[in-house]
Amino acid sequence: MSTIPGLTPGLKGSAELVVGEQHTAPKVGSGRVHVLATPVMINLIEAAALAAVERLLPTGQQSLGTHLDVRHFAATPVGMRVSAEAELIRIDGRLLTFRVSAADAIEPIGEGTHQRVIVTLERFDQRVQKKAAQIR
Repeated sequence: MSTIPGLTPGLKGSAELVVGEQHTAPKVGSGRVHVLATPVMINLIEAAALAAVERLLPTGQQSLGTHLDVRHFAATPVGMRVSAEAELIRIDGRLLTFRVSAADAIEPIGEGTHQRVIVTLERFDQRVQKKAAQIR
């Protein structure tokens, strides 16, 4: 269980967008058909998970995506609204697990699970800077 006040299973978040040409598979390099690209659906799912918990994290902490197990099973055309929902279903120390789904105006288009880990930004940035220094 979390020691962060208010961070409990059952929290929900959502995100939505209207599919534009910039969201299609050819534009993001994931295919040739002009429908919502899977990477864009995944981004929307992550945004929904962020919406569920980020406001509760203390200053200096943030959650980072670490694992996705998602199916994208229906196409969405340009011009249609897509929404994603995330529900926090498990807290194991710093690891948060969400049940996620996405739907367009007609039908469900994706579902699965998503995990995020809570990090302290200062320590995380120090590790990234140390790693970046190795390539200079």
